[in-house]
Amino acid sequence: MTTAESGRAGLEADGDTTMALRAVNSFAAQSGGASRHDERVPGHLYGRVSVPVQPSGPVDEPGPVDLPGPTSTSASEPVPAPAFQAPPRKPGRDRYLDLLRALALVRVVIYHNFSWTWLPLIFPSMGVMFALAGSLMARSLSRPALSVLRSRLRRLLPPMWMFGVVVLPLMMLDGWGPNSSGHPVWWWIHLAFWVLPVSTPPFASHLAGFGGHVPDTWAQQIVVPLWYLRAYLWFMLLSPLMLKAVRRLPWVTLLLPLALSAFLNSGLVDQSGRVMETITDFTTFAACWLLGMAHHEGLFRRIPQYVVPSVAPLVLAFGYWWLQQAPVDQPRIGPDLEAVPLAQAIWSFGSVLLLLHLSPSWEKWPPRLERFNGVVTLLNSRAVSLYLWHCLALVLTEPLIAPLWNNDFFYTHLHWLLTSQWFPLLVAIPLIVLALVLFGWVEDVAAKRRPRLFPYPRRPRGQRRK
Repeated sequence: MTTAESGRAGLEADGDTTMALRAVNSFAAQSGGASRHDERVPGHLYGRVSVPVQPSGPVDEPGPVDLPGPTSTSASEPVPAPAFQAPPRKPGRDRYLDLLRALALVRVVIYHNFSWTWLPLIFPSMGVMFALAGSLMARSLSRPALSVLRSRLRRLLPPMWMFGVVVLPLMMLDGWGPNSSGHPVWWWIHLAFWVLPVSTPPFASHLAGFGGHVPDTWAQQIVVPLWYLRAYLWFMLLSPLMLKAVRRLPWVTLLLPLALSAFLNSGLVDQSGRVMETITDFTTFAACWLLGMAHHEGLFRRIPQYVVPSVAPLVLAFGYWWLQQAPVDQPRIGPDLEAVPLAQAIWSFGSVLLLLHLSPSWEKWPPRLERFNGVVTLLNSRAVSLYLWHCLALVLTEPLIAPLWNNDFFYTHLHWLLTSQWFPLLVAIPLIVLALVLFGWVEDVAAKRRPRLFPYPRRPRGQRRK
């Protein structure tokens, strides 16, 4: 036999082998003895992967056979299945989570301006923000924990330091100092919390108000956001342990903070003092942080789809009932969710359950929401700065609006505007934008990005809005 004839015979034999193997595969698929099912692997913030997995079965069942390669064993030996390698993750952001973060920030600003007690019931911003941060932290912990913590500290602390550089001198100029608290030594020691906020940084409760131009409680009003940074710091430091607990005992770990919050708010524990203040905030929002981690780990995809929509309304109903049982400081306004820690913990837990259960993965905006891309991107790029500086902007609206009451035109023709609660918000928005321009670039430097004064995304040249 010539060389050409030998090669032709080999190809025909390979073809027959291939056809035989395809017939075996077809028979196995039709017989149902080795059916496949889709099992979702734990995803991450910006995408999900569906991986076909072959379940184990009796060895005598026919199943799909892989074609032997050049280094395969004989036909009588089983061919080991190749190890699964996850496809590379697509770069980008999940725009649904970006939208939730932007809505949470806007809701915080509106709440601090109007003090509407029903607003946290519609959208519990703090629980949502902690849940999103927990999901992002779980995604980052695929890298070594120490490097992740160092990176997160670098992103968190510089914006707060910039805030302190402005606020601390203002409080001192208005009369705050070591002798104002009665404990000069402790005053200097507590200033260290402005460097590392493991406890709430100190501030003045009452000042002169710069000659009466601003309220005497202006410092107390503008440092309100610092509790969030303190709580975020503790969540971040404990995240490696929390993530391990979620992976080993997910449901016990998720419910434990709610049980601790119920114990702390039972009246059996004295909640006064710096330590208890930190513990109370931690137990109030730890369940939301853990829900974000569980969402990243794929826990929501391992339970039936009907479970969360069935359980979450019951959780919300119990949280609302507990809120109604709490004593009310101002009966005319009604109960405030943010003044009842246990009710806030339960309500936030139920709300975050529903929001993360929906969790569509938007690599691109839906057509109807694409017009909001610029605003949402800006708010996410300057989230920490907006949260820190919006209270100062709201406080500054009072000395800016007060002179208008002495103006005859405004008092006569625009009296409705001066008495409207919307007017301070309209004045505060330009001040917030100015603060983002002046101080927001610190977030870029902290994240090792090129500093930008106003990171509003630009459309490519020549592209028109659809």
